[in-house]
Amino acid sequence: MSTWTALTQTAGREAAEALTELAEDLSPEPVGTGIFEIEDGRGRWEVGLYFTERPDELALALMAAAWGADPFVLSELPEVDWVAHVRRELSPVEAGRFFVHGSHDADRVPEGAEALLIEAAMAFGTGHHATTRGCLLALDRLVSEGFQPRRIVDVGCGTAVLAMAAARVFPVIVLAGDIDPQAVDVARANVIANGLLGRVECVEALGFDHPLIEGAAPFDLVFANILKQPLIDLVPDMARYVAPGGHAILSGILATQADAVVAAYAAGGLALETREDHGEWTTLVVRRG
Repeated sequence: MSTWTALTQTAGREAAEALTELAEDLSPEPVGTGIFEIEDGRGRWEVGLYFTERPDELALALMAAAWGADPFVLSELPEVDWVAHVRRELSPVEAGRFFVHGSHDADRVPEGAEALLIEAAMAFGTGHHATTRGCLLALDRLVSEGFQPRRIVDVGCGTAVLAMAAARVFPVIVLAGDIDPQAVDVARANVIANGLLGRVECVEALGFDHPLIEGAAPFDLVFANILKQPLIDLVPDMARYVAPGGHAILSGILATQADAVVAAYAAGGLALETREDHGEWTTLVVRRG
């Protein structure tokens, strides 16, 4: 089965969301849609529509024109077994004591490593992206320094790889929340696959907004591997929900954006403790005084 993609860019989120809503009325309709902010400081958003039949190019052109978006770029993707492809291309990742791998590499886990199984079909958040690996390395350093948190939450958890890593090294129940219900389902499946049922609790939540998360606060350790603006928007909640002396590990930040995030958190009472750049991405560890 062929797959078609239609991609465009808009000048703001409102237009991007409007285009995805309009796309639901197309014939053939897309089997998936997505928007994300292009993190280059221009305020541009990308819209992606995905089809299993060739879309109506005239309808796409009219939609784009109506919202002042760039013309859609249409592409036909070749038939690819993406899971098999990912298995071939993604080698295991070592991040300090942590070893992230698929089941096809289970025999390569080093002795004494904290192994985290994430299958190729759930590749987002496996640890291969520099932001996830940076968070794992930051966690590894905190463990080596003797940090012993009692209350931990992973905000925007994705596959829950960070929450599971924390559950591997700390004898506590770790909370993990994500706004995307599909991500929560994936996270729960990963928790079971890693033998951590009862150790990591996954919930659908926007930030800290869930009774289970709010009831467990304040937290000694918070993970937030998301994006620059959502991180800045979280500052008031971080100031409220991070315990005095507690840490937050932040990523999803381009190196060029790190100073703005550091300043926002400092203004909220969470001072920079460490900064590590991994290629074009940055991981920050901040501490509440």
